[in-house]
Amino acid sequence: MSAAVFHQPITTVAADLTAGKLSAVELMQAVIARTRAVEPQVHAFNSRDEADALAQAAASDARRAAGQTRGPLDGIPIGLKDVIAVAGQPLTASSKILGNFVSPYDATVTRKLKEAGVVLWGRLNLDEFAMGSSTENSANGPTCNPWDLTRVPGGSSGGSAAALACGSALATLGSDTGGSIRQPAALCGVVGLKPTYGLVSRYGLVAYASSLDQIGPFGRTVTDAATVLHAIAGHDDLDSTSYRTTIPDYAQELQKRTGPWRIGIPKEYFGEGLDPEVAAAVEAAVKFYRDRGCEIREVSLPHTRYCLDTYYIIATAEASSNLARFDGVRYGHRSRGTTDAIDLYAKSRAEGFGAEVKRRIILGTYVLSSGYYDAYYLRAQKVRTLIRQDFLNAYREVDALLTPTTPTPAFKLGAKADPLAMYLCDVYTIGVNLAGLPAISVPCGFSVSGLPIGLQLIGQPFREADLLAMAHTYEQAHDWHRRTPVI
Repeated sequence: MSAAVFHQPITTVAADLTAGKLSAVELMQAVIARTRAVEPQVHAFNSRDEADALAQAAASDARRAAGQTRGPLDGIPIGLKDVIAVAGQPLTASSKILGNFVSPYDATVTRKLKEAGVVLWGRLNLDEFAMGSSTENSANGPTCNPWDLTRVPGGSSGGSAAALACGSALATLGSDTGGSIRQPAALCGVVGLKPTYGLVSRYGLVAYASSLDQIGPFGRTVTDAATVLHAIAGHDDLDSTSYRTTIPDYAQELQKRTGPWRIGIPKEYFGEGLDPEVAAAVEAAVKFYRDRGCEIREVSLPHTRYCLDTYYIIATAEASSNLARFDGVRYGHRSRGTTDAIDLYAKSRAEGFGAEVKRRIILGTYVLSSGYYDAYYLRAQKVRTLIRQDFLNAYREVDALLTPTTPTPAFKLGAKADPLAMYLCDVYTIGVNLAGLPAISVPCGFSVSGLPIGLQLIGQPFREADLLAMAHTYEQAHDWHRRTPVI
């Protein structure tokens, strides 16, 4: 067994499990040992149950011995962002208001991973209720970037990205509302995929903004992300927004789709605010695709300048509605010593929610209020339609779009105390969620100071197989994904 088995791709580890070179229990023991070693510095987990994980691994070994292996993910430790329900496990959303809550049921993606034989391993830290871009807004404290412990891992799925990067899991799940998978993937040097809205069931996901939220995988390689996506994708009657479509074997499709492709470069994504090192790494990726015979075209997404404003109206409005259920009455934190129902609501929410969540609830309530609904929320929905149409117009000329994932590499913890400065971290990712498109971030270089840089590819609706193939083609010609942080 390799000493660095926790840094190996799922494909390599699965082959060793099949060949009998490694058992699922040995694998889990290695991951547990690695987690114990690095977790005090990284703080990627909100909770974890080692005994339960080892029991799941032993069950995987028993299935394998009986010739009943469930596929390439059987026995693989995968961590879940702490907004995805696992029956009998804590579900806190990194918030005090859900600090003692234990989920009574499985999310659909959890059930599918169990059916695939996955060892569900831990609940991963995030910005409270997935509201943030740095995982500093957690009631459990910030997660640190494994490449530089003084810097953020991105957010809101920072725990998911950091756990994978430092070897505390072989893959993880996150959720992406405005870039919350792709942005931390870029800052932590791993692969992060945001699927088309409706491809993966949201049943069992703690809601932030229901028309934007989407569950997706983090992987060490594009193939790993494709393998996990195949396990969790598909129609679900429990999710009214779930889309019924054929789910191919995404990992196998990587070998069949080799291009060349027509790739669009949105001019609006390469202007002011883009770090020169990020720009240089992304431009080198553009040259790679051009040298591979791809047709590179400049395209325009003219309503991009409205994305940030549109997002923070729609997302906060939906958050205001979704988070109204946390009232101190039915479940979650309940304030003591209150005098009446109104006092109970006010004090429970004031004590349970953090500053950023309160900020977004207040903003969302305002834009939905009488006299302002038409001026803000309704107008934002109309602009959202124009933003989506920009992408669809571009796809008449190209197969996919290529952009930076983030404007800069990972920034220092505490460096962006100003909310607007933090919101600008997602300027390249938000449009994808507003348009409901699939997008992937893959490592494409490192800064002079040794921080990862991510490349974003944005695909057409439900064309994940093509998107993954494009990313895989780039990945296979470079070794960025093979590098791991020293911690």
